[in-house]
Amino acid sequence: MNDCLFCKIVKGEIPSTKIYEDETVYVFEDIAPTAPVHYLVIPKEHISKLDEINETNSAVISHIYEVIAKIAKDKGLKDGFRVVSNCGESAGQSVFHIHFHLLAGRPLTWPAG
Repeated sequence: MNDCLFCKIVKGEIPSTKIYEDETVYVFEDIAPTAPVHYLVIPKEHISKLDEINETNSAVISHIYEVIAKIAKDKGLKDGFRVVSNCGESAGQSVFHIHFHLLAGRPLTWPAG
């Protein structure tokens, strides 16, 4: 995707504060955090939305959750954390490259916050 914001971040065309990177996943700080810890966890492969997960790309999503667990341990998120992903515009997705918000560092309420 030539015009995808997150693809450009992965390629280094747009700066970001990297938290973690491997051959499959890139993690960086959200530029508009809603919690003291607010990271975006994205696959390097362009997958637009959650409803595009299938048998050929589901291993990427599994790996993303392994990375989230590793980051939570490495960053000492012992009091808990939340993982959020929106699918579609009406659900609040604004960048159409699948991504997971890793939130922590304060009490989180539900459904907002």
